[in-house]
Amino acid sequence: MELILRKDVQNLGFKDDVVTVKNGYGRNFLIPQGFAHLATSSAKKVLAENLKQRAHKEAKVVADAKALAETLKAIEIKISAKAGGEKLFGSITNIDIAEALAKGGQVIDRKFITSGIVKRIGKYSASVRLHRDVIVELPYEIIAEK
Repeated sequence: MELILRKDVQNLGFKDDVVTVKNGYGRNFLIPQGFAHLATSSAKKVLAENLKQRAHKEAKVVADAKALAETLKAIEIKISAKAGGEKLFGSITNIDIAEALAKGGQVIDRKFITSGIVKRIGKYSASVRLHRDVIVELPYEIIAEK
């Protein structure tokens, strides 16, 4: 079944992508939830025209995302957490990284940050998706609270 996505769907595609999915997934989840609609020939023509008109606007959005990526790279992220030796009491997730970025002056939604769960002190890196074409790697360090 071919569908046109109305919204970004994790592990499937971005808005306005034409994707092929199994019939049940499309009929029972994507279409009723409003995530997609059928990719008929007329819908594909309308999509192509909309994408053509939106292309020059997209260039400005990508440029803004790249500028934001440069400012994010300049931020030094240090997260302090309670630890016993090298091991943390608890863990550091993308929520903690989003809070550290907010303290640095850049508000990034946590769902765009991919870091995994960290349970030890040290240096790590997280990837932040600012746009479908702009993904930046952010180094961060976890230190023990004093």
